[in-house]
Amino acid sequence: MRYSQLFLRTLHEPPSEAETISHQLLLRGGSIRQLTAGVYSLLPLGQRVMLKIASIIREEMDTAGGQEVSLPVLQPLDLWAMPPERGASRAEALGPTLFKLKDRRGRDLVLGPTHEEVITLLANEFAQSWRDLPQRLYQIQTKFRDEARPRGGLLRVREFLMKDLYSFDADEAGLDASYRAMVAAYQRIFARCGLNVLVVEADSGAIGGKDSQEFLALSEAGEDDAIVCPQCGYAANREKAEFRRETLPDEPEKALEEVYTPGPKTIADLAAFLNIPTTRTLKSVCYLAGGRLVFALVRGDLEVNEVKLTNAVTRAGLNGSDLHLATPEELTRFGSVVAGFTSPIGLDETALVIADTSVQMGKNFVAGANRADYHLRNANAGRDFRVDIWTDLASAYAGAACARCGGALVVQRGAELGHAFKLGTLYSELLNATFLGEDGQQHPMLMGCYGIGLGRILALAVEQHHDERGICWPRSIAPYQVVLCALGAGDAEVVRAADALYEALRKAGVEVLYDDRAESPGITFADADLLGLPLRLVVSKRTLAQDSVEWKLRTERESRLVALEAVVEEVVATYTN
Repeated sequence: MRYSQLFLRTLHEPPSEAETISHQLLLRGGSIRQLTAGVYSLLPLGQRVMLKIASIIREEMDTAGGQEVSLPVLQPLDLWAMPPERGASRAEALGPTLFKLKDRRGRDLVLGPTHEEVITLLANEFAQSWRDLPQRLYQIQTKFRDEARPRGGLLRVREFLMKDLYSFDADEAGLDASYRAMVAAYQRIFARCGLNVLVVEADSGAIGGKDSQEFLALSEAGEDDAIVCPQCGYAANREKAEFRRETLPDEPEKALEEVYTPGPKTIADLAAFLNIPTTRTLKSVCYLAGGRLVFALVRGDLEVNEVKLTNAVTRAGLNGSDLHLATPEELTRFGSVVAGFTSPIGLDETALVIADTSVQMGKNFVAGANRADYHLRNANAGRDFRVDIWTDLASAYAGAACARCGGALVVQRGAELGHAFKLGTLYSELLNATFLGEDGQQHPMLMGCYGIGLGRILALAVEQHHDERGICWPRSIAPYQVVLCALGAGDAEVVRAADALYEALRKAGVEVLYDDRAESPGITFADADLLGLPLRLVVSKRTLAQDSVEWKLRTERESRLVALEAVVEEVVATYTN
C-alpha cells in the first residue's frame, strides 16, 4: 500500500478526551475514530490489526476442537427474562446494561451482549445423545452493552467484537477437559499476540457458573486489580481474592456502653478519637436491594467488597442487580438507622444483615449507635446484634496474608482480556437442554463459556508495546511488517529505486507500507515511529551511493545498511517465516 493512497490522517497531539496511552496513540496513528461515546470506527490500519488478531484466535480455536458459527445479534427478550430457580433473571441482572428495543410488531428484543441462551437452544436441537458430545462451538461476533462509563478508547466500549466459545459435555471429566483445552489455547493466543498476561481466579458475575479464570494484561490503564502471592503463586482478581484475617486477642465480653463521639467522620477519625486501633471498630454500610435494607458489616480495618456482597445478596434470593448504597433519604424509611452512625444493633427483622468473617474474630467492638454523635462500645455479635449471613465480604489488599500460605499479597494493575467459565448445568437446566446418556436416562449438558475481547487485545498490545515516539507493534499483529520510506521523492533515481524495491517486496509476499510522500525526513520518520511498524527501510541518495538500504527496527535506536540486492531476501527470511 502506498502511503499517498492510504485512508489515514495522523495527529500531532492527542484529543483532550483521550486519557490512556492506547487511546491516544490509536487516535494519533489513525487506527480508530470515535462516532459517539463508547462506539468506534476501525480505520484501515486498525482493521488490519483486528483481522490478524481474529486469524490467530481462529487458528487456536480450530486447533482446540472448535467449530465456528455465527449467531444472531437480535435476540428475543423472553430468553433473557427467564428466571432461574432463585435469584434474578439475566435481564434483571444486567439491568440498564442490556440494550432493549421493539420491532414493528411490538415484540421485545435485545442486542446480544453474549449468547449463552441462543447457543444452548441450538445444542439442544443437534446434540441428542451422549454420542453427539462433546461439542465446542465458537463465533467472532459484535456484542452490545450499554456501559455506564465508556472509557479508555477500546478498553471499555458499548459496541465491541468478541470471540465466545461454548463447550457442551456429557460429564464433569469432559467439562474439565474442555476447560483445560481452552485455557491452554488462550495462553497460546495471548503469547502469539505479544501480550504479557496473568491468569487469575475470578468471579463469574452475570454469566453465572462456578469455576472461573480471568486473563489480565498487566497495564496501569486497566480497571482491575490482581491480588498475587509471590510466595506460592496464588492469584485472583480483587472481586474474588481471599486473604487471611488477623484474629484479635480473646477477652471476655464487656457491658455495652454508649459514648459521645462528636466530630469523627471516618473510621480512622473514630479510632483516633477513642485511642483504639481500627481493628476494634465495626464498619457498617447500608445498601438497598429489591427494596430491602441490606446491612453490610466488616471490621473497621477492612473494606466491603461489593461484588462479594452482590453474590451474597443473590444467594439470599434478592435481586443483586439493583444493589446500591442507600441514600440518606432512603434511610429515613428505616427509622432506627442514622446515616454516619449506622449500626446493626436494634435493626428489625426486615433488614438483611450480612457480615464478614472478620467480625467473628474479635470481641467488644465499637459500633454506631444509630444516634447522631454517639457510638457504642463493646458490641458483640449474637449478644447485641444478629447476623443473617456470615461470609467472605471484605476486599483483599496489598500486605494482607495469603489465605494459602500466609505470604504477603501484592497488587498488580491490569485489564481483562478474556474469561473462562465452568457454567455446569446452569443454562441447560434453565432451557431444558438434555441428552440421552449411556444409562438410557436424560441428563442436562455440562457447559463452559470462554470469551475474548478482540478490541481489548488491540488496545492492550499498544499499552504494553509503545515508547515516547509511538506504537511498537508486536510482529504478529502489526498492520504491515515494513514501512519503506523514500527520502527525496523528487529525485528520479530515489523514486525509481524505491518503487522497484516496493514491487519486489510485494511480490515476495511482504506486507509493506510505502511512504511515497514528498515530506521532510523529520515528518517521515516521526510518522513511521508513530505507526509503529516493526521494520523501517529507507532509500535515499546517501544509501544509493553505497548500493544499500537503511535498515532500522522500530524497537532499536541504531540503524544499519543492507546491500540493495540482498534486502528483499533478508526481509523475507525475517518477516514471512
